[in-house]
Amino acid sequence: MRKTTKQTLNFYKKYLKQYKWLTLLTFGGVGIGVMANYLSPIFYREFVDAMVASAEKQELFKIVGFILMAYLINTLGWRIGTYGMIKLQPIIMAEMSQECFKKIHSHSYRFFSNEFVGSLVKRVNRTPRSFEKFMDVLTFELFTAALRVTIATVVLFVIHPILGSAILVWSMIFLVLHYYISRYKLEKYDLKETAAETKVTAELADSLTNNINIKLFASEVSEKKRFDKTTISWRDLTYASWLFSHYIETIQSALMIALNILILVTTVHLWSNGLITVGTFVLIQVYMMDVFTHIWHTGRHLQDMHRALADAEEMTIILNQEIEVLDAPNASELKLSRGDVEFKKVEFAYDKSNGILKKLSFKVKPGEKIALIGPSGGGKTTITKLLFRFFDIQEGKIFIDGQDISQLKQESLRSQIALVPQDPILFHRSLEENISYGRIDASKKEIIAASKMANCDQFIAKLPNGYATKVGERGIKLSGGERQRIAIARAILSNTKILILDEATSNLDVHSEKLIQDALQNLMKNKTTFVIAHRLSTIVQMDRILVLDKGKIIEQGSHAVLLNKPDSLYKSLWSSQMEGYLT
Repeated sequence: MRKTTKQTLNFYKKYLKQYKWLTLLTFGGVGIGVMANYLSPIFYREFVDAMVASAEKQELFKIVGFILMAYLINTLGWRIGTYGMIKLQPIIMAEMSQECFKKIHSHSYRFFSNEFVGSLVKRVNRTPRSFEKFMDVLTFELFTAALRVTIATVVLFVIHPILGSAILVWSMIFLVLHYYISRYKLEKYDLKETAAETKVTAELADSLTNNINIKLFASEVSEKKRFDKTTISWRDLTYASWLFSHYIETIQSALMIALNILILVTTVHLWSNGLITVGTFVLIQVYMMDVFTHIWHTGRHLQDMHRALADAEEMTIILNQEIEVLDAPNASELKLSRGDVEFKKVEFAYDKSNGILKKLSFKVKPGEKIALIGPSGGGKTTITKLLFRFFDIQEGKIFIDGQDISQLKQESLRSQIALVPQDPILFHRSLEENISYGRIDASKKEIIAASKMANCDQFIAKLPNGYATKVGERGIKLSGGERQRIAIARAILSNTKILILDEATSNLDVHSEKLIQDALQNLMKNKTTFVIAHRLSTIVQMDRILVLDKGKIIEQGSHAVLLNKPDSLYKSLWSSQMEGYLT
């Protein structure tokens, strides 16, 4: 058995054990229903033999009563089993979705950088559906087929050992062969088909997310060709999978017809020699037709089960994938009182061939305003990502108020650092919900106050639904400047002691910039602030400017100090920007 298949089965088993009484109710009810259903042909045998023997009506009606009782027990058993499944599946499917959601969000920043969102959505949605399909096939098809074959084999063996032995041997050979055929189909076809289907979803999601770029670059034709190529690959794999199943069913049909004729000839021979009655002949044929019908479908059901496992496999891999950034054992809450930050001999690389920070050390005093500037790839954004502990460093330590952040709970750490990014991405929720994301329990009054400080209350007030306005996926209904101001309002509301501004005014128009700069000055009061800036005019008032290049601090000081420093990189950058503005 494949490792991932075993992991998926263990994942299902964990939930079934958690709800063992509902599981037992389901299988027990279905089992009772099947056994009662197989009592009916036995009573019909007695009924036919009684009629052949010209029995009295009273005797016949007595047998009819037993048949009715078997039907009632059959109906009751199936209703109990079906109710158990109706109760069991939604509970487990919901909890599986919750576990998948939690697991995915526990993965690191790097994980999401390497995955398509559409692909992840597909995997999460597939998992509970694969469980539903798996349980339906296992309970209502394979379990019932196993019971039917067992009962029929025992009854036929009692009637005549040759009949019982023939059906037992043939059933075992058939099921074993189909099991291995299903496993072969899983590895040869189903997994590839599932991966291709996931890729179709990923390509579609990526294309729809970037629909503006497609229109801007007039690339509808090339994108259509790309998507067509992906869907054709999925089509070909699906065709191969279905064709394989068709061939198997053709062979299966021929074998089943042969066995059915053999059993029929044997029973005719037994009847003609007086070894069985007419009623027994009817009983054998009813059992054989039922057994053949269910075994016929068993091959397909085994394939369906393996397909269900294949559908869950991609999510199973994620569920069992090691999480890159974990809370340390006995991790503590961040106790933030001052807001000082220290990087001590920090070394970090995104991969072995790409070193970013090299023995980086610096201290930031409580309330100090620090600007991070320098050429692209110098490590500015990386510093802020490490402060959030989106990645673990290879060497050194990072401290906040003297506490090693690697020993802190990630949620506690991140909840006490506010970020205003260059390109804020909002939820497709109301403006009020997006702003209050900075502090979920904030009152409406506090939300409005923060909005006014961020200069976004005016444009919100003009909207038909005000703060209840939905902003669209990723905030697409708002302009870049409006999204920026919502992010600033969110940071104001969070009121943390550590603040990170990543080009926080880059998308603002001239009219709004002065108001937002004033709001940011109020926001930064008594806060330790890191400002990533490419436009140097926005950092003139910073307490200290750190100039980074190739993962090292090559210069630091105030604006005035760095301008007066001979051969200063900062001075060179400043002069270049000023000349550009004048030009």
